[in-house]
Amino acid sequence: MIVQELHAIQHRHRHLPAEELRRLAERTGTPLYRLQEIASFFPHFRLGPPPAVEVRVCHDMACHQHDCAGVKREVEQLLAGDIASGRVAVGYASCLGRCDRPVAALVNDQFFATRSAGELAQLAGECLEGKPLQADRDSSYQPHANLPWRIDPYDGPSPYAAVRALVASADFQSVIDQLKAADLRGMGGAGVPAHQKWNDVWKARGTEKYIVCNADESEPGTFKDRELLTRHPHLVLEGVILAGLVTGATRGWIYIRHEYSEQIAIMQREIARAEQMQACGQSMYGSSRQFFVEVFTSPGGYICGEQSALIEAMEDRRAQPRNKPPQLETNGLYDKPTLVSNVETFAWAPAILIRGGAWYAQEGSNGCLGRRFFSVSGDVLRPGVYEVQNGITLRILLEEHCGGVVGQLKAFAPSGPSGGFLPRLLPTSSLPRGWEKRAPAELVAQVTATGGGHLDILDLQLDLQRFRDVGLAIGAGLVVYNDTRDMVVEALNCSQFFRDESCGKCVPCRIGSQKIVEVGEQMVAGAIAPAMLAPQRQLVDELTRAMEMTSICGLGMVAAKPMQSALEFFSADVEHHLRRTPHG
Repeated sequence: MIVQELHAIQHRHRHLPAEELRRLAERTGTPLYRLQEIASFFPHFRLGPPPAVEVRVCHDMACHQHDCAGVKREVEQLLAGDIASGRVAVGYASCLGRCDRPVAALVNDQFFATRSAGELAQLAGECLEGKPLQADRDSSYQPHANLPWRIDPYDGPSPYAAVRALVASADFQSVIDQLKAADLRGMGGAGVPAHQKWNDVWKARGTEKYIVCNADESEPGTFKDRELLTRHPHLVLEGVILAGLVTGATRGWIYIRHEYSEQIAIMQREIARAEQMQACGQSMYGSSRQFFVEVFTSPGGYICGEQSALIEAMEDRRAQPRNKPPQLETNGLYDKPTLVSNVETFAWAPAILIRGGAWYAQEGSNGCLGRRFFSVSGDVLRPGVYEVQNGITLRILLEEHCGGVVGQLKAFAPSGPSGGFLPRLLPTSSLPRGWEKRAPAELVAQVTATGGGHLDILDLQLDLQRFRDVGLAIGAGLVVYNDTRDMVVEALNCSQFFRDESCGKCVPCRIGSQKIVEVGEQMVAGAIAPAMLAPQRQLVDELTRAMEMTSICGLGMVAAKPMQSALEFFSADVEHHLRRTPHG
């Protein structure tokens, strides 16, 4: 795979020298322009030599809340001389997946969390002196989490017991049946039933099929897959192997973002251990079955989280989403049937097969099925990763697990930036018509008891279908904002993220995301007069609808959500900026 070759070159040189690209083109028979096309698309690759030291500060959501701009500014002041000489460069990085430990930063691609500007400047100085850097390790961090998690069934049986049993029985239909009984859903956002995807690839025509675990966790506010890869790599790998056995696949990949270098190494060691145990590779547990798994290191970019864009990257093309149909289950990697699922989805499969689908289903609460993980960050006392029952309320999660909100709850992002922002009291007029008929009776009763005009978001049950019943979206990254936050400023930050991460393939997303940023910048700068607010809101609403209907992938469909929700629900913050205009 060309992308992996480019990784190797950059690892040696810190960039992609022209002579190395020419040699790679000759060795692989790949036209040089194709290598340039790939290398110029992905943010991780550098076509020119970098300065001796690069410091990049994460600037998304939780890090933005914790004054990443101030940290960057102070680092620039402390290193002003080295910056002027060209030896050091300081800039921003997109979300690094450590939202529970802001502010996160990279020094020459080595990760550091919660470091002060002075500490980052010192690390840069040590790097200039040629001293090796020791990156922070996720495995050494004691996270805020409700450990031990129930996802791991191996308190008695040895790891890979589910694989051993399936190799012996070859009862693949029973696996599909257990996944269906569990009602296990995709944990990457779409919530497609796992049994449906596994069954579709199993029944798809062809003898060559593939499994891909999507660990390109780049959504700001989301870091639960990082913890699963770090603390339960055997479950992730076993889920991939089980899927390979059921579907008849011959190869599998765990696609991990390059910023998770520690997790890449952990998974590579786990694959080697599983091969030694005969749980994967050649002659699995002495049988004729074989299934090989390897790690694919992502070249970067939020868009790679979209599963067809991920496949494009694996095929050595620019990671731009595909038009559908066909679906990946029939025409995926190399045009072969391919199952792509999230880390957490695969990681639940061993427990479900060992304990039964009914066990997982009954783990839910308030009429919801199963368990899941949430990443919680922002203005909470204990940000971290929590495994909880589907259907618990936001109130229970924040108060009983996260130690409560720091300050007063003002806003809640239920899906990183993708779901926009919800106010503490959500007007029922913003909910879709007929929501009362779909929502749980107790939620409707609570709304009615308080006058019927508002829904307290703390009473929302954290379940995919319950959110959909009231016209809302929920993902794995939950970000909390207290009453000191300016939601217009926060919305602009999220809008800039989407603008920067748009692949540019489709016009609605490419142009629309930039226009949304321009509206936010004008508002924050105090350049929108009160009389112009209504036309600006109308423009944002129109852009929201147009991008939802016409964008190729989910990025474009949600890129306007943060700004649209800020304008709709946080009028005091909007008016604060309008009053600063000379025409106000």
